[in-house]
Amino acid sequence: MTALSQPTAPIDYMDPRHQRATQFLVEEAHLLDTSQFEAWLELLDPGIRYRMPVRVTAMKGADEAELSTMHHFDEDLYSLRKRVERFQTDTAWTEDPQSRLRHHVSNVRTFVRSEDELVVESAVLLYRSRGDRTAPSMLSAGRTDVLVATVDGLNLRTRDIVIDESVLRTQNLAIFL
Repeated sequence: MTALSQPTAPIDYMDPRHQRATQFLVEEAHLLDTSQFEAWLELLDPGIRYRMPVRVTAMKGADEAELSTMHHFDEDLYSLRKRVERFQTDTAWTEDPQSRLRHHVSNVRTFVRSEDELVVESAVLLYRSRGDRTAPSMLSAGRTDVLVATVDGLNLRTRDIVIDESVLRTQNLAIFL
């Protein structure tokens, strides 16, 4: 988990806040799996930070987070919108043919950070298949999200993705985790 201020224990799984956070992640996964990217963008806070650092394999006792200074992506709402706009063009070769995706979200733990913010840890396994000649790929990662309550529901304010591999075995990262 990233160094965010939160209690040391997650809230109870029966707590309505945990249920809302889990439902948010499930609905978000559905939007991404069905390429409803415009609807997905509506779930993002205007100040969104969407990051996936490069994973570094370190010796025991070394802090991997301190060793990693590069990111596969470190995006804001502007860059995420541009990625979505690019998908809608005829020149988005990284997604032609379009990927078939399935996000498996599990191990959801919810922490109360403030009255209107939740910190949510989850595990995601992404299955990705493209065309009929390329072998499918899978990406496994842990995520730490900050969800903020709005009048319309929860919005994603930050997402930090820690991929479980140091060498990615997928063709590209033209996907959202």
